[in-house]
Amino acid sequence: MKTILFQGDSITDAGRNKEDNENLGFGYPYFIGSRLALESPGKFHFLNKGIGGNKIVDLYARMKIDIINLKPDVMTLLIGVNDVWHELAQGNGVSTEKFRKIYGMLLEELREALPNMKIILIEPFVLKGSGTSGQIEVFRAEVEEKATVVGELAKEFGCSLVSFQKDLDELESQAPEGYWLWDGVHPNGCFHQYMADKLIPIICAEAEKECF
Repeated sequence: MKTILFQGDSITDAGRNKEDNENLGFGYPYFIGSRLALESPGKFHFLNKGIGGNKIVDLYARMKIDIINLKPDVMTLLIGVNDVWHELAQGNGVSTEKFRKIYGMLLEELREALPNMKIILIEPFVLKGSGTSGQIEVFRAEVEEKATVVGELAKEFGCSLVSFQKDLDELESQAPEGYWLWDGVHPNGCFHQYMADKLIPIICAEAEKECF
């Protein structure tokens, strides 16, 4: 049985019950876990350790207990939007330079501690919405900077890379921004499903198992 860990901020957290280690929340981890549990019984064990509000510095601080000690076979990681959002809203974000440094330290230490773990990095994304519209130009530019860093680190550390920003930009032609991300940051159910559908074959490939 392969252990799949979902790691990140509130987009990954998605309302999970933190007192129940098996609870996956109501977002893309739940959709992925449900589909693979149905189609591949007994092949996967799923854990969600996303925490709402986390920035890269927060994730780095809890890396030992919430990643290394769990010894996952595959981990997905989505982080970065709060590093921008918290700066714009509270003056407590993380610069792109520091984001690169801490993210790189995280991956370096994970490679050392868990050399066989497969890592899937997900670039942060954003749309115009109630949480972002006041400063959307700056918000988008800063998130794109963080996404570029994630792409560069994926190449440097040999991680798989997944992007959703282009998908979202194209989906806006089918329905308005709020249909996909209700506040410009957090996905509605349909985009969580979209994320799950895109991630499932990548997770299965990394786990070296046939999905179904």
